[in-house]
Amino acid sequence: YVETDPTGPLGAYGRSKLAGEVGVQVSGADHLIFRTSWVYAARGANFLRTILRLAAEREELRIVADQIGAPTWSRLIAEATAHALRQALQERSSGTFDSGVFHLTAAGETSWHGFASAIVEGRQGLRVKTVTPITTAEYPLPAQRPANSRLDTGAFRARFGLTLPDWREGLQLCLEEIPQ
Repeated sequence: YVETDPTGPLGAYGRSKLAGEVGVQVSGADHLIFRTSWVYAARGANFLRTILRLAAEREELRIVADQIGAPTWSRLIAEATAHALRQALQERSSGTFDSGVFHLTAAGETSWHGFASAIVEGRQGLRVKTVTPITTAEYPLPAQRPANSRLDTGAFRARFGLTLPDWREGLQLCLEEIPQ
């Protein structure tokens, strides 16, 4: 998806994010809106931490394989945002700033199953022996999830001159931060 594609939030969370975007845009204030997805971190509650916990407890994990996105490390988001803000401040000083919406995710794509498999492969000493792919229908959740969460970051790269790294690079660095 590119930034100008029609939006179609599937649940309350997505609708609230879109309402926030619209509110900022209609405020008339200078703004940069960064859309991201599949965010994980070394701390807190997130998919990466859940997979590490479950892989230490179980011999098999059953993970959805028909939803696609780009796992994005929270540090990448923070560093890319800081880079963009430094540039935006320079643009404002020179009178060339333009507000906008930008996609900010790691490069590449995978499924939740692919992400879980990479997490398990990147970590020693886990109990899990098998990461089994399943369909979304086999793992019902209260909130519907999009099958395709891929976001094109070309506009971010063009505006801020920053090529975002592949999701596997961030995962490797993040795993190094988490004690065994």
